[in-house]
Amino acid sequence: MSEIAPPEEEPRHGDLPPEEDGQFADDQTLSPEFVRSVEDAIDAEDVEAYHGLTREIHPADVADLIGLLREEERDALIAMLGGAIPSEVLAELDEDLREDVIEAMEPAKVAEAVMELDTDDAAFVLEDLDEEKQAEILALAPIEDRLALRAALDFEEDSAGRLMQREFFASPAFWTVGQIIDRLRGTEDLPDKFYEVFVVDPAFKPMGSVPLSTLLKSKRETVIQDIMSSRDMRTVPATMDQEEVAYLFEQYNLISAPVVDDADRLIGMVTVDDVVETVREETQEDMLALAGVEADTGLSDTVFETVRSRFSWLAVNLGTAILASLVIAMFDAAIGQIVALAVLMPIVASMGGNAGTQTLTVVVRSLATKDLTATNAARIVFREALVGFLNGLIFAVIMGALAGVWFFASGWGTEAAAINLALVVGVAMIINLLAAGLAGILIPIGLQRAGADPAVSSAVFVTTVTDIVGFFVFLGLAAAVLLPAAG
Repeated sequence: MSEIAPPEEEPRHGDLPPEEDGQFADDQTLSPEFVRSVEDAIDAEDVEAYHGLTREIHPADVADLIGLLREEERDALIAMLGGAIPSEVLAELDEDLREDVIEAMEPAKVAEAVMELDTDDAAFVLEDLDEEKQAEILALAPIEDRLALRAALDFEEDSAGRLMQREFFASPAFWTVGQIIDRLRGTEDLPDKFYEVFVVDPAFKPMGSVPLSTLLKSKRETVIQDIMSSRDMRTVPATMDQEEVAYLFEQYNLISAPVVDDADRLIGMVTVDDVVETVREETQEDMLALAGVEADTGLSDTVFETVRSRFSWLAVNLGTAILASLVIAMFDAAIGQIVALAVLMPIVASMGGNAGTQTLTVVVRSLATKDLTATNAARIVFREALVGFLNGLIFAVIMGALAGVWFFASGWGTEAAAINLALVVGVAMIINLLAAGLAGILIPIGLQRAGADPAVSSAVFVTTVTDIVGFFVFLGLAAAVLLPAAG
């Protein structure tokens, strides 16, 4: 074996693997020094330096790198690269950034990049563009690819049909392992990655599947029908929501699944990498929705876009805050006579709000993963009510004692008045945390049964309930118990 001669000059920064060149931390995040090096290369219009820096970087990291650049730097980078971004990088860009990058690219370069992708990734790149831009790009694609992408884009955005890729390998039941292996080796029309061979009947309906590991361990003369498994295969209707698809993959530990049309004929497949992306998107969407932020909000949005996306829910919150303030106004006389009430009432309300948010977060996630169903709903409601009551009891003792001691030590009342205040705070705490637990589970369940997304609307309703109940119970008890004693 001949030796490889050492390089005549020191390797450029970026020619070494990330773990050796020091530009990445152990968690593979892009370091500020590395980003500045890339920015310097862009400013100098040094294509070779840029390629040297990014040659060993995964496309997903390059996509993150592009997201860290300023808009003018991104435009300069695209122009420096001849109006193009590699297809694998384009597919990894965040949705809010991809449209801006495509707008800066030449349409012919976009079409060229899209055609290099599997249909699922290609549809993912094009789906958020307006119809005019889509048509412009598709017009530059070969007719076969254009028709496949049109068919993919005709499905609903969050459906299995949009998620699937049309490249797959299917075999008749009578083929042998040897025939299949020869066919796999002799054709280039295969998906980039696939994990099993689907077995179909004469009507092209899936009968079962054979993992590639099983195929490779079987003898050439083995008939594929003899080693296929139908029990482990789960067919996915093209119209199925992507959340349902993710549930199937998680529930049955799937690597891939065949997608069928209305006649149960095989038209594509969904793979686990697509499902992981879906799970990430859905989780992110739920997190943003719980905070009252639109799902398509991103760091690359302008100030105006960000203000517009957050204004609506802030306006709703303003309305609920006004409603809570009207409850407080009902007891202005009590607050005027006992100043301590103004100090203590936010504590009762905020404890209820936090407890409700805890329950709500768990419940929304359980609804999404189907862990919470009609079968166990009553039991979980009772559990959350009991948790709220017990937490309320514990914090009633803590806060009641603190409030009584503080009230008496401040010289605002007698020992009897301090005890009464402690009882009022404690009872209000118990009632509000119990209400918070019930609201945190009953509101999202009710919204889901009404056909609404519980992640989007629940937080506002739960907060409103805990604020109103907290203020009303605390101030109402104070007016009933403390004012007569003070008078």
